[in-house]
Amino acid sequence: MRIITGRARGTQLYTLEGEATRPTSERAKEAVFSMLQFCIEGREVLDLFGGSGQMALEAVSRGAAHAYICDNAGAACDIIEKNIRKTHSESNVTLLRTDYTEALRRLRGKAKFDIVFLDPPYNKGLVAAALTQLCELELLKPTSIIVCESGGEDILQGKLGERYEVIRSAKYGIAYVTLLKTTMVTNQ
Repeated sequence: MRIITGRARGTQLYTLEGEATRPTSERAKEAVFSMLQFCIEGREVLDLFGGSGQMALEAVSRGAAHAYICDNAGAACDIIEKNIRKTHSESNVTLLRTDYTEALRRLRGKAKFDIVFLDPPYNKGLVAAALTQLCELELLKPTSIIVCESGGEDILQGKLGERYEVIRSAKYGIAYVTLLKTTMVTNQ
């Protein structure tokens, strides 16, 4: 894994050994950032299931103003800290060592995000749960883009279809990458 472009271009990132995390493939990451290329500069970013932190660090390398990276696994957080230092992003990145629900509660009233990356463990319903909380805690802007990586195509169940609209969806290996935009920002 490496940073594709920007000020940290070419930096090789540390990754976790074993099956505990599943990093976004290089191909999928390139496709996502190709879709986001004009939406990153000066933006606030949230990487909710950080793993190695590669998605948020790529965004910061490309000019995002600030990124929050959240993970609750100690080993993953250690890797994320190493990658933050390796990419010289200490002043632009905040690491939250907690589970995603607590991280979102802590961020309520402190930040609203332009870009959110959601890449949780597959088949546990975490994408839908995180999307629900992002709306309910009012952490999104009317122009927010949410990048979801999942093991299945349909991530907008129930009322989520009223809150989000699919911009684009594609399959990369076993992963479905879906870009969403908000259609309703507050819990109404």
